[in-house]
Amino acid sequence: MLRVAVPNKGILSDSAILMLKEAGYTVRRDPKDLHVVDQTHGIEFFYLRPRDIATYVGAGSLDVGFTGLDLLLDSRSKAESVADLGFGGSTFRFAGPVGKFKSLNDLSGKRVATAYPHLVEDFLKAEGVSVELVQLDGAVEVAVQLGVADAVADVVSTGNTLRQAGLEIFGPIILESSAQLIVAPNRKADHMQLLRRMQGVLVAREYVIFDYDCPAELVAQASAITPGIESPTISPMRDTDWVAVRSLVLATEINAKMDELYELGARAILVSAIHAARI
Repeated sequence: MLRVAVPNKGILSDSAILMLKEAGYTVRRDPKDLHVVDQTHGIEFFYLRPRDIATYVGAGSLDVGFTGLDLLLDSRSKAESVADLGFGGSTFRFAGPVGKFKSLNDLSGKRVATAYPHLVEDFLKAEGVSVELVQLDGAVEVAVQLGVADAVADVVSTGNTLRQAGLEIFGPIILESSAQLIVAPNRKADHMQLLRRMQGVLVAREYVIFDYDCPAELVAQASAITPGIESPTISPMRDTDWVAVRSLVLATEINAKMDELYELGARAILVSAIHAARI
């Protein structure tokens, strides 16, 4: 039976559970549940602290896990990422008092507070900069104000929290993180069905189906507008001067593609949502 680690709280948890539900798996109904068995699919879900998941999977105690790239790298786990799941995006940056730091080299010999010490240490080592790392579990932005550190390395979204603490961003991006599906280095159970289902959910979210009628003489131009993932499906119609075309199109391009097709001469353009997919 495949043993899968799922974050038990936070944005990673909500999004991972939603993906599993969309993929047809049995998920927990009560936030207090820490273990759910899906007998139909031969899979067990363990709801764990997001920060611990990479450690469990890397040690081979669990076969597969959902976690952030930041947590995976910070854990220095032997687990391997097999898919970017497209949610939980975050950017890690350095920040310090306004006007004090201009470049990464200015951090040399300084104290840097962070909740991701190994991630930051590995980044700075690669850049040839030596600092004193101060590990904190949260509220990193107040470390400078309280005299614990000279600068911080933390997740940045709008930067408002840092500015309120009197800090400004400087230096290069440390990491752009997102949720990953990770697997154990010596996994004993096959994870491919789960991986295919997760990929199917991503495709279903990202694409829609385009169906339209197109003059046969314009099918090459229409296919260039909607090339699909591999190739559009072209079917004959009763009127031999026309063909029916079906293709996958990015959901973000729906209206633009409809306009292009209509101007080309296509008609009866219909758009359908995808509930599940295997590519």
